[in-house]
Amino acid sequence: MPRQSIVLLNTGHGKGKSSAAFGVMSRGWARGWTVGVVQFVKSGKWKVGEKKLAEHLEIEWHTLGDGFTWESTDMDETIAKGQHAWQVAKAKLASGDYDLLILDEATYAVKYGWVDAAEMAEGIRARSPRTNVVVTGRDAPQELIDVANTVTEMRKVKHAYDEGITAMKGIEF
Repeated sequence: MPRQSIVLLNTGHGKGKSSAAFGVMSRGWARGWTVGVVQFVKSGKWKVGEKKLAEHLEIEWHTLGDGFTWESTDMDETIAKGQHAWQVAKAKLASGDYDLLILDEATYAVKYGWVDAAEMAEGIRARSPRTNVVVTGRDAPQELIDVANTVTEMRKVKHAYDEGITAMKGIEF
């Protein structure tokens, strides 16, 4: 069967990678698509607005991370959770059950060495033909750039954090 789906990759050090992915999530849901989200870094401690929206829309959501690595008290557990997130994502990619899967912050699993870049790229390449994918995160490896059909790099020009303004509900989460 010919490929009927695409891969979008949102990377770079600017704001908006996940926000753009969740815009696609909303668009897909509005078209009647079966949508799923796998978060690789955020933990259940984060009460994010996009998850609240997804629950309201009955979009499948998996928050599988352990939080920011610099806050980890057990790196073995953090690594295991990142690897588990990839196994969950890989099974969902192959299942044929989704029109859209968002792999939020998946690039970090590669950057930190938890998942091999070639393995992630192959899992995405071998996905069900109907499954569109959005991958987010900084420092995307070349293997993910190569497998993507559309790559957008968000470049930071200026950020509120630089002025000492902390993350705000409704803007960052």
